[in-house]
Amino acid sequence: MRQLHIVAELMALSARTSPKGKGEDFIVTQIVEGDDLAVLGRNMIEFGERTGKELFDRDAKNVMDSAAVLLIGMKDATALGLNCGACGAEKCVKINTYEGEFTGPQCSLRMLDLGIATGSAVKTASILNADNRIMYRIGPVAKEMGLIDADVILGIPISATGKSIYFDR
Repeated sequence: MRQLHIVAELMALSARTSPKGKGEDFIVTQIVEGDDLAVLGRNMIEFGERTGKELFDRDAKNVMDSAAVLLIGMKDATALGLNCGACGAEKCVKINTYEGEFTGPQCSLRMLDLGIATGSAVKTASILNADNRIMYRIGPVAKEMGLIDADVILGIPISATGKSIYFDR
């Protein structure tokens, strides 16, 4: 649906222009549409089975039933340098030294930037009456598939039907 592609573009714009610590931008976005949604969904199911993690199949069905997914990630973020301790260390840690589902550790304040960018994107979808839901489970699979070059990723599927497909799951 062309209208939902426009919504996804405007969501990406909202993520791009959201406030960020020290005005430094490490946010990246990518829209997934068409046949790639089915591939992403199938890979989510396989990931859940392989890792023994629950509910990847449920979220995969939502992805496959969506018009688009906006991926929002953080790439090569530096520590803010405040030694705030929010990450659990006395001084800012060296980030991106561990590779798991995501690359870490990450500066907690930069993770807030990712959260604010994601919140800005879903606010835009809501204003435009597009059903949406922030999903962690999309992120590790999108990273594994190389759909977006980012260290930490969240996914936001969008849909426009008579009743939101993201509720009563």
